Amino acid sequence: QVQLVESGGGLVQPGGSLRLSCAVSGRAVNRFGMGWFRQAPGKEREFVAAIHWSGGSTAYADSVKGRFTISRDNAKNTGYLQMNSLKPEDTAVYYCATGSTIVSTMKTSSAYNYWGQGTQVTVSS
Repeated sequence: QVQLVESGGGLVQPGGSLRLSCAVSGRAVNRFGMGWFRQAPGKEREFVAAIHWSGGSTAYADSVKGRFTISRDNAKNTGYLQMNSLKPEDTAVYYCATGSTIVSTMKTSSAYNYWGQGTQVTVSS
């Protein structure tokens, strides 16, 4: 059974940083793509970042490009989302997901078939 467990969310001031973790069991992170999505209150879930199963390609939403970095540790079977220069508009529940994605589908939520439970990120002074 595949399970994803996110951690690392919390309350941070604007300009601060957080690192989200996504611990995966039942599936090797280096054989499947991983994506991060977020959903703010009253809004649809949106793509944030993704990494190809090979690790050779990443993708980011324009709104986070240059501030967020996706990575993974194959030995720990864990993915990460480093978030710097956080803004109030980054406030949302963040979800990690894994699936048999290819470069053209990395940004599409329907391409992922396993999801974590989400972790709240609140950016506020």
